[in-house]
Amino acid sequence: MLIDLVIPGLSLAAGGPTRTVVQLSDALADCSGVAVRLISQSYVGAEILLPQKDAVKCCVGQTTSAASLKLGLSGRQAMQRALAEKQPQIYHINGIWNPLSHWCARAGRRHAIPLVIQPRGMLEPWALGWRATKKRLALALYQRRDLESAALLVATAEQEGENLRRFGLRQPIAVIPNGVDFLGGGWPAGTKAAVPRAVRHALFLGRVHPVKGLENLLKAWAKVQPARWMLQLAGPHEGGHLRDILALAERLGIGDQVQYLGEFDDQAKWAVYRDADLFVLPSFTENFGVVVAEALSQGLPVITTTGTPWEDLRTYCCGWWVAPSEAGLQDALTEAFALPAGGLAEMGAHGRDYVQRYDWSVIAGQMLGAYRWVLGRGSLPDCILLD
Repeated sequence: MLIDLVIPGLSLAAGGPTRTVVQLSDALADCSGVAVRLISQSYVGAEILLPQKDAVKCCVGQTTSAASLKLGLSGRQAMQRALAEKQPQIYHINGIWNPLSHWCARAGRRHAIPLVIQPRGMLEPWALGWRATKKRLALALYQRRDLESAALLVATAEQEGENLRRFGLRQPIAVIPNGVDFLGGGWPAGTKAAVPRAVRHALFLGRVHPVKGLENLLKAWAKVQPARWMLQLAGPHEGGHLRDILALAERLGIGDQVQYLGEFDDQAKWAVYRDADLFVLPSFTENFGVVVAEALSQGLPVITTTGTPWEDLRTYCCGWWVAPSEAGLQDALTEAFALPAGGLAEMGAHGRDYVQRYDWSVIAGQMLGAYRWVLGRGSLPDCILLD
């Protein structure tokens, strides 16, 4: 079985979707009887994230033209070259609202190649409201037809699947979470040390972008005013939002408690996790939030919002799942800061045990079962919803 995984870009600054698609390609390549091609595009000479497995064939269209990237033409050429070489059994499109995904959907319809479309949170209510006018136009021109032509939709959590139904999409939906590359940082040798230290660290790691809810986090932090805690922010930023966030910290009088660490590659980030005592993801919406799973794997309790699919944090006593608001975050921070180091470490140990279910080998097996069902080669997997 030949699977083409399609994603509009592989930039290291693109965040979770890039990493999880590349990791999925590696995990699928380990499955018997599966060949994988990764189709994308980039600037010539740009630093991009590529699979670690030699068995994954990379078809990356490169260009010096910004217009070519914006219109998905470089990726389209790479896809056409791959198609001429050998036709895949499945096109798995990752992400929407971009021309490359549209070119792939058109090619799938033209050549009768089943489409598996994974919106990756881009149809969540908050995301639909972001630059809504452009999205309404795209829906009218091509996006709704592309979505409705999919043989299967993939959601990373039941919450996302429910929102796909509310959007009006009636195809089968496979609910398959992202995996976590635990090998990237290794598992902690044991429970995270509960050793008191002069200053403890709460960490946010991700894109510094309005969707991440950092303004609410800073306002909540200023209300709580924790003693001997530092809020550390790490990750790529865009559109001047980092400048706005740091300026807000100064206006709130917490500038000396907020530190921007910069960006980290996939290896260096694990040391940042291990140096933290608490992880916070205050996003308005996430279709998964792989950083939550990564933090749990390093023994960190997590505070995140009901805009993410992490209700299990409460169920398994490894964190807080609160409203994506200043008040919700304030309540969670107050409770977390009141716990001694040993209490946080105990919650982190619960999370470390819980998150082992997100191993990529398990996720790849679920995805392969969904592909086989789409092709009529297997029975209906438990992860697929028909209504």
